[in-house]
Amino acid sequence: MKIPSLISVLALAVASGSQAAPYTEPLGPSQSDFGGAGLLQVPSGRMSKEGEFNVNFRNNDQYRFYSVSVQAFPWLEATIRYTDVRTQKYSPYEDFSGDQTYKDKGIDLKLRLWEEGYWLPETSIGVRDFGGTGLFDSEFIAASKAWGPLDFTLGLGWGYLGNSGNVKNPFCEVKDSYCYRDNTHNRAGSFNGADMFHGPASLFGGVEYQTPWQPLRLKVEYEGNDYKGDFAGQLKQDSKVNVGAIYRITDWADVNISYERGNTLMAGFSLRTNFNTLHQRHIDSPPQKYNPQPQDAVLNHQVVASQLTELRNNAGYEDPHIQIKDKTLYVTGEQNRYRYSGDAVDRANRIIANRLPDGIDTINVTETKLNLPLVSTVTDVDSLKSDLQGYPLGKEKQLNQYREEPTDVKGARQGYYIEKDRLNFGIAPVLNQSIGGPENFYMYQVGVQGSADFWMTEHFLASASLFLNLYNNYDEFKYKGPPGDSTLPRVRTHIREYVDNSDVYLNNLQLTYIDQIADGWYGQVYGGYLEQMFGGVGGEVLYRPLDSSWAIGVDANYVKQRDWNDPMQFVDYTAETGHVTGYWQPRFMDDVLVRVSVGQYLAKDKGATVDVAKRFDSGVIVGAFATKTNVSADEYGEGDFTKGFYISVPLDLMTVRPTRSRAQINWIPLTRDGGQMLGRKYLLYGLTDSRSPYY
Repeated sequence: MKIPSLISVLALAVASGSQAAPYTEPLGPSQSDFGGAGLLQVPSGRMSKEGEFNVNFRNNDQYRFYSVSVQAFPWLEATIRYTDVRTQKYSPYEDFSGDQTYKDKGIDLKLRLWEEGYWLPETSIGVRDFGGTGLFDSEFIAASKAWGPLDFTLGLGWGYLGNSGNVKNPFCEVKDSYCYRDNTHNRAGSFNGADMFHGPASLFGGVEYQTPWQPLRLKVEYEGNDYKGDFAGQLKQDSKVNVGAIYRITDWADVNISYERGNTLMAGFSLRTNFNTLHQRHIDSPPQKYNPQPQDAVLNHQVVASQLTELRNNAGYEDPHIQIKDKTLYVTGEQNRYRYSGDAVDRANRIIANRLPDGIDTINVTETKLNLPLVSTVTDVDSLKSDLQGYPLGKEKQLNQYREEPTDVKGARQGYYIEKDRLNFGIAPVLNQSIGGPENFYMYQVGVQGSADFWMTEHFLASASLFLNLYNNYDEFKYKGPPGDSTLPRVRTHIREYVDNSDVYLNNLQLTYIDQIADGWYGQVYGGYLEQMFGGVGGEVLYRPLDSSWAIGVDANYVKQRDWNDPMQFVDYTAETGHVTGYWQPRFMDDVLVRVSVGQYLAKDKGATVDVAKRFDSGVIVGAFATKTNVSADEYGEGDFTKGFYISVPLDLMTVRPTRSRAQINWIPLTRDGGQMLGRKYLLYGLTDSRSPYY
């Protein structure tokens, strides 16, 4: 069959399939060529389910589109995209970028204005490629309405989506300047808003058809682009109608094929999951069944020994301690297994309640981290017994339990504990990466890191980590700082020298004193080789009220740059760096953390970092950050300022047993020197997570 006849075949399928009954329920919005819910080249007004995450690839003769899209909220979709322009070189200087083709990075955002109703279509407004060189920068308003197996879309686009100018820009009626669009001032990595909704405008639209055979969907669209100004060259457009098909191989994978511009075949795939519904079945012992066998008022050594073992093995408390004061039994330990503190407290209460001494009317379970007391959960014994025994139908009561500032038990009548290991070892794989550089699109370092911690006293900790390099391609990194008269110190761009000069590297060797100062107040001081590139001394103080949506911290550091030729030595460069950081979990936005840091960075530039993170039901955290300092765009170099994205994944989604450990994947477009923070080993806010109202 000739490719042009594909249009006729798809049209016939739509016509005949629409008569089939009953119609198959649609699978939900599919991904466009650019990433994000849409048809082919054009977006739709649709939003995916909250938490949906897509990895997309599309390929044709001129472009390869690589994108990831996440539905952060029911009303907000975000997409990150890299476009490989196959017809252009990254730069004319082959000794710098070799034969690498041009890579363009873009960020898209789409905001839903209102949901679909009986008469109203689901309507969204969005911006495509709003940061950077503007190769595909566009703005749009799109509306989608379903009718049985057909989902219709109609939209108005500006920029790349509106190049053909098939309608007059409505904003021209407001101001003449809206009739013109000028992208010549765009810089790679910068955010540009001056030309939004300017220039020609075009109507676009189409329909997605869910065939009676559920895995197959068909698409037809009319686009508003004319391809005359493409960076890849003026592309021939024989038709503004594009057609395509999407086939769902499995719940997590789609394959796509389309015929676009009347002369071009596009093909690709989408991999998907949902961060809200992602889960793992664990091989884990169930909580103890309630089988009360009361003790005498005095703790029995053999019984308590058994309880301590169960607190560690069944409830996940390392180094547990049991003691009594007055009419309260106290349990203390470090929770390293269950993601949510309440799960561990429930298990601990069952263990204690089954062999509870006479005369005890409350159980107090205190969670610690690195010997920092974090929170106590107090449970009324009578209420707990009734809850464990079960209530008659219709007479259920709420468990009498509350959280309070951690209890410092002094003068307890007696106590037993499993002694804390003073020396701990660990080993873990490490992936360091940077994406989108001119020398090589993907730079990486793969290695193994061994770590050791030794408790010298209750609050004095010695720690070290040794990194073994297995493989990397940072030898291709050639950046030596921005051109011109820039005086910005090279605090991060010596990465090639640090990576290449030794396969075994002492990343960290430091002493830390860490303690609770008062209720809600925590502090630490530290000194040594603090990270790969810097050593020195510093300290941090954090105020975090229990179950509060906010916290504030201050860190201050005096550091010296480590010698990349001999990392046990230092070079002449020194810096004072530190920040005041505010943390806020808005009550009106579930599981969102906003973090703002203001201060001085390693290159002695001054500014602020804004970090916004969303935690989904599975525990996966998706975040983005941006740092803007008093360093000019010219001094900073390509990218204009530091920014990036990250995904933090709880390892219990991949392990057979529960754990609180996490792995983080970072996406930082370029390695540059401005806006760089010190990589501190311990961050008090992370250590005190259990004080959050969401834990």
